[in-house]
Amino acid sequence: MNVHPVLYIVVPCYNEQDALPQSHDRLMKIVDEMIANGGISQDSKLLYVDDGSRDDTWKIVDRFAKESSRVAGVRLACNSGHQNALVAGLAAAVERCDITVSIDADLQDDINVIPQMVERYKDGCDIVFGVRRERKTDSWFKRTTAAMFYKMMNRLGVDTIDNHADYRLMSRRAVLALLDYKERNLFIRGIVTQLGYKTDCVYYDRSARIAGESKYPLRKMMNFAIDGITSFSVKPVRLVFTVGVVFLVIALIMLIYVLTAYFMGRAVTGWPSLILSVWLVGAFILIGLGIIGEYVGKIYTEVKNRPRYNIDLTVGFDNE
Repeated sequence: MNVHPVLYIVVPCYNEQDALPQSHDRLMKIVDEMIANGGISQDSKLLYVDDGSRDDTWKIVDRFAKESSRVAGVRLACNSGHQNALVAGLAAAVERCDITVSIDADLQDDINVIPQMVERYKDGCDIVFGVRRERKTDSWFKRTTAAMFYKMMNRLGVDTIDNHADYRLMSRRAVLALLDYKERNLFIRGIVTQLGYKTDCVYYDRSARIAGESKYPLRKMMNFAIDGITSFSVKPVRLVFTVGVVFLVIALIMLIYVLTAYFMGRAVTGWPSLILSVWLVGAFILIGLGIIGEYVGKIYTEVKNRPRYNIDLTVGFDNE
């Protein structure tokens, strides 16, 4: 194992013109310190991935790359989503480095644990997860829904790390293994735990966002959760089948009750109960169709085999 590994810190960015200057200064400082301490190679870089930003994010990245040989940038032709932007960065970095660390541009994740991640790599770990000790900076709603999401994923048989997002170190072979997963509906934090290589965790306290606004509003969080569930588990479809069987049993019991009441002369027309039954059963049918539709939609997206992203420009690479 290389004593001085080449590290690329991959930073997906989307409309981060306000946060990026401060984030860049802090990241450059930690990289310079690690190089000076002999922890990583002098060829290490910061790699920014502009996910089709509509502000001046790419202009800032381009300026950083021209000012320092330790900065590179990839600009996607359009907004492809955080997970695809992260894959684009890892794909651009993997043949140029020994290890990568992925982190969001807002630097809510503590960059001071990156040296610990590198040390765990030198101890033989291919993947090192950055895990939050607590979520005090998040709202009550976000903390509660996040806890429910991780519990539900574990119940559905998906191996996830609680309070871990996409802040992690990966070795070259781990990144290459990740890139072999070709699905378009990406849930990287679920895939990485399946790679099978030696892993470890470092723990940190999450900070408030440096500047700008969160790029994960409620709508995107919901879509991300749905992608995570439907990408890794068929249990929701099996649940629909189970509910159908339960309703069939209830319907048979009701049939026996109705026939008994009819032959005993106690049959009473029940408009409220009829309407309630129609709406209840209709609701479960629609819910079931919706769940199945999610899986059919995933199949539809996958079989088209379209590219995850298109690269518009790159800057700061030797072979550019």
